[in-house]
Amino acid sequence: MEKTLTAPAQSTAEEKRHAEDQVLRVLPQTSEHVKQLQQLCDTLLLDLWKPLLSEDIQAGEELHVRVPASSLQELKGSLNQHLISYEVLIRDVQEQLDSSMPRKGGSHWRVPEGYSYTVYHPIEEIYHWMYQIKESNSELVTQHYLGMTYENRPMYYLKISQPSNKAKKIIWMDCGIHAREWISPAFCQWFVKEILQNYKTDPKIKSFLQNLDVYILPVLNIDGYIYSWTTERLWRKSRSAHVNGTCFGTDLNRNFNCSWGSIGVSHNCSSLTFCGTGPESEPETKAVARFIEKRKSDVLCFLTIHSYGQYILTPYGYKTDLASNHQDLVEAAEKAAVALKEKHGTNFTVGPTSLVLYKNSGSSRDWAHMIGIPFSYTFELRDKGAYGFILPPDQIQPTCEETTIAVMTIIEYVNQKYFPNSAVAVTSGSLWLWLIVLFTQILS
Repeated sequence: MEKTLTAPAQSTAEEKRHAEDQVLRVLPQTSEHVKQLQQLCDTLLLDLWKPLLSEDIQAGEELHVRVPASSLQELKGSLNQHLISYEVLIRDVQEQLDSSMPRKGGSHWRVPEGYSYTVYHPIEEIYHWMYQIKESNSELVTQHYLGMTYENRPMYYLKISQPSNKAKKIIWMDCGIHAREWISPAFCQWFVKEILQNYKTDPKIKSFLQNLDVYILPVLNIDGYIYSWTTERLWRKSRSAHVNGTCFGTDLNRNFNCSWGSIGVSHNCSSLTFCGTGPESEPETKAVARFIEKRKSDVLCFLTIHSYGQYILTPYGYKTDLASNHQDLVEAAEKAAVALKEKHGTNFTVGPTSLVLYKNSGSSRDWAHMIGIPFSYTFELRDKGAYGFILPPDQIQPTCEETTIAVMTIIEYVNQKYFPNSAVAVTSGSLWLWLIVLFTQILS
């Protein structure tokens, strides 16, 4: 079902400020340190960035936490009193937030060639970008309606498909499931641009587009993303109302029907990791799940893009069991991490979420693998914590460049695994071209 594109209305609520808030890196060394930090986080209602839950704080593992200006003196005093080491990562959160905002009037979404991929864009510009991309690349790109958000905004995805008479398999990619992770939608846009600019000349892109269609959802959590632009830049969840409108939002990446609500989540609707009232209780989650389930036999690879931490995560998050094709998953991800590092020297960690990061249930990555999609990954993009969720615009380009290489590596791996003859065809075609050129030179 197609629907007419409309730009969602923005909220006009007053913007929340974070002047003189700080982000600290804290390193507990003992179990007593851990207990003290857990108590401080819970009593002062601190915004944990890493890990997300106080119960996941461990001795020897650093944590990143945003501290309101009003609580800084009390927190630092307690840390010093208990000899818990810390350092300041972000000295003034609001100053960093302001520097990451694009200048008003600085983007030109009406002309695709003039669209800036090195600034962050509000949702209405992303919607217009999608429309223009579809109009300017109609031989390859179509735009499709996916569903409606809680606040009745339409969700659209782009389908990149080389015309073909044969049935093709699917690569799925979604971005922006967590509202404050702005680098994620920025990457989805960049990735579309890279395919469209290079598919005629890049043999690897040519090869996989013969067999694979790419479906890209630039912003999954549209309501939350808008709220992060208009009201609270550090908002994470969706905007659904709970408990008679006393608290808002669900962590959409803990709302999928995969061991829902069992571990690494909160059932308190005020929590950043609130998993919803049931599996797929949120319209955004349900829209993605219903769409993928109908096509699950054709989806070979499911990619969900997040920040921060620099990980390529494989299933599972809710248990330590390894996926049945764990070796293939890790092999592809390690190739991607090596290729990514060659671009800008950035190090990514590869492995199952429960083993290299933390345990959580209800993720789309685990759900996708559970329903039979063989390759399923979560990408956690830059950085390691110096900026966290407030990655400066000057890091958009290098982040997107290196991530594009990594994602292309995984897609190439999947393409060669399921369509080995297409890779040979590209190689043999190149060989024949070389022979023709050589023969022509000999005759001349």
